[in-house]
Amino acid sequence: MRYAAFYRNLNLGRANSPGKAQFEAAFLQAGASAAASFLVNGTIAFEARSPAAAPRILAGASKLMADECGLKEPAFLRELAALRELVESAPFRDVDPSTVYACCVTFLDAKADLRRLPAGLPGGEVEVTRAAGGEVMCVARQLPHKKSAGSPNAFIEKALGLPATTRIWNTVVRLVARHSGG
Repeated sequence: MRYAAFYRNLNLGRANSPGKAQFEAAFLQAGASAAASFLVNGTIAFEARSPAAAPRILAGASKLMADECGLKEPAFLRELAALRELVESAPFRDVDPSTVYACCVTFLDAKADLRRLPAGLPGGEVEVTRAAGGEVMCVARQLPHKKSAGSPNAFIEKALGLPATTRIWNTVVRLVARHSGG
């Protein structure tokens, strides 16, 4: 079975983060039959024998990286087939790309209670378009009076008091195209 792990604040080769080879090797040493880093943002696709093995592999790889390079950030596990279904649902089909800075997906613990998540920031820098199953789909906007675009990750972590990690939607689309096998 194929899985993806999305790490928070992991940038390959930076302080307290592994390099690409070390990142992939940690998953292989933890029991994955294959592992492939995707980009440099702490995203990895890997294969596990079973649904029960996948979280054990993730935990083992995370411990190895904590011991070897000091990585202390959480990761969020998703089955690639579920990500493929999410991509196929086209959650941003009604969003005009010229009106937003970015379409994003934020990953949290799959059991996170998303009912208390606000619809967005009052100024419109971040707007939640869908939230379910530990994934929050958002659009980020660059407002004329702001120095930077809205941060879905900062908004969601502050609103829920939980760690999260955000990817540009196209990263997930490309990950699924390359690694979902379907």
